[in-house]
Amino acid sequence: MSIHMKSDVLLGLQWGDEGKGKIVDFLTPQYDIIARFQGGPNAGHTIEFDGKKFVLHTIPSGIFSEKATNVIGNGVIIDPYILQKEIMELESAGADVKGRLIVSSKAHLILPSHRLLDAVYEQWKGKNKIGSTLKGIGPAYTDKVSRNGIRVGDLHNDDFNKKYEAAKSRHLKLAKLYSNDIEGVEIEGMSFDDYEKVWFGSLPALKALKHLDTAYFLNNARAEGKKILAEGAQGTMLDIDFGSYPFVTSSNTTAAGVISGLGIPPSSVGRVYGISKAYCTRVGSGPFPTELLDETGEKLRAEGREFGATTGRPRRCGWLDLPALKYAIMINGVTDLMLMKTDVLNVFDTIKVAVKYRINGKETEEIPYDLNQTDIEPVFTELPGWKQSLEGITTYEDLPESLKNYIKFVEKETKVPVTVVSTGPDRSDTIFRG
Repeated sequence: MSIHMKSDVLLGLQWGDEGKGKIVDFLTPQYDIIARFQGGPNAGHTIEFDGKKFVLHTIPSGIFSEKATNVIGNGVIIDPYILQKEIMELESAGADVKGRLIVSSKAHLILPSHRLLDAVYEQWKGKNKIGSTLKGIGPAYTDKVSRNGIRVGDLHNDDFNKKYEAAKSRHLKLAKLYSNDIEGVEIEGMSFDDYEKVWFGSLPALKALKHLDTAYFLNNARAEGKKILAEGAQGTMLDIDFGSYPFVTSSNTTAAGVISGLGIPPSSVGRVYGISKAYCTRVGSGPFPTELLDETGEKLRAEGREFGATTGRPRRCGWLDLPALKYAIMINGVTDLMLMKTDVLNVFDTIKVAVKYRINGKETEEIPYDLNQTDIEPVFTELPGWKQSLEGITTYEDLPESLKNYIKFVEKETKVPVTVVSTGPDRSDTIFRG
C-alpha cells in the first residue's frame, strides 16, 4: 500500500510582505517539492543568503535547493516577460532553473493588454485606487473567471495567435471605454507596442520549461511518499473572499486556495505554517486599523526597511493587530505560527498590541463586515520592550526575557505555538523551536 504524504502549507496571515520567501527557503531542505498555488508576479518573495539578495516574483522560493522540484501550479498566473527576467537572474547566480522548475499547463497567462487594462482601470478610479501593482493580475483573473483566459498549454496550439489577437482586440475596446489616451500608457517604461514585442520575445523561455498537468504530478508524488510544501503569495487579509474587500488581490490567498490552486485533496493538507510579522504593514490603499501615522510609524518603517520588494513603495506600518491575526489563524487552520522581524522592535521602550476593536462604543474581537466603512478604534495592551540587539543569538533560551514574554503573550492570545522566531533578514537569523 502506498503512503500518501501530507502536504504542508505556508502562507501569510497579514496584508502580505510577512517574510514568506525567507521561511520557504529556510524550510526547503525538509521537502522534495515546493509549489506556488496562487497569485502572480505581484508577489515579491525576498531571499537573502551569503550576502546576496534575490526577489522572486513567480518562481517558488525553493529554487536554490539542489534537491527540490519547484512547481508553478494551475492557480498561478504568469507574465512570460517577468518570468524570463527572473530565470536569467537566477541562472546567472548559478541556479539550474530548467532542471528544477515545472509549470502547470493550466496556469493562465498575463497578456500585455491585461497590463494596459490594469493601468487604465487604476487611473479611472482616481481617489478610489486599490493600490494595484499594475502587473495585470486583476484583468488576467477576470478573464480566467469569465472563461476568456489563455493558458500555458495554449502556447503549443496552432490557434494561439488567433486566441491572442481576439483577447487583445477585446481588451483594447474595453480600455478605450475607460481612457481617451491609451497610447500614452507605459508598461515597464515602454509603449504598448514595444512591450508586446518583448513579451512575444520572452515566450521561448517559458516554452523551454517543462509543462505538465501538475495535479497528476503532485498527487503521484504524494503517492510515492514525497513531501510537498505549498507556498502562498500575498496574505490572508488580501484574500478575495475573506480580506478587506475591495482592497484585496484577485485570488484565494488562504489555505482554501491550495486545494484549487494545485489540485490536491483537502484531506492531504498537513501542517499549516502561518507567517506574521511582530507588527503590521500594508502596501497600497485600504483599511489598516492599527496604522501609525506618527513618528512611531516612521521609526517602524525605517527600522524594518519597509519598502515593497516588487514596487519599492513605502509600506504603511502599525502595531500587531490580534483580532485580524486570530481571524486569519481561524480561517486557515494554522498549526504553527512564525513570528518575523522581531529585531525591528529592538529600539522601542514599550510595544503595543491591539487586543480588541472599539466600534461605535462597543468592544469586539471580531472583524466587521466592511472594514472600510467602519470607524475602528484599536484597544491596545502595552508590553515592555527589550531594548537590545538580537544579533548573534541562535537559541530561544538566549533571547531577551521581554521578547520571550512578547512571544508568550501572542501564543496565549492566538492559542497557536510560535515555532519560528526570525531575528534578521538572513536565512541564518532564524530560531527554530521544533
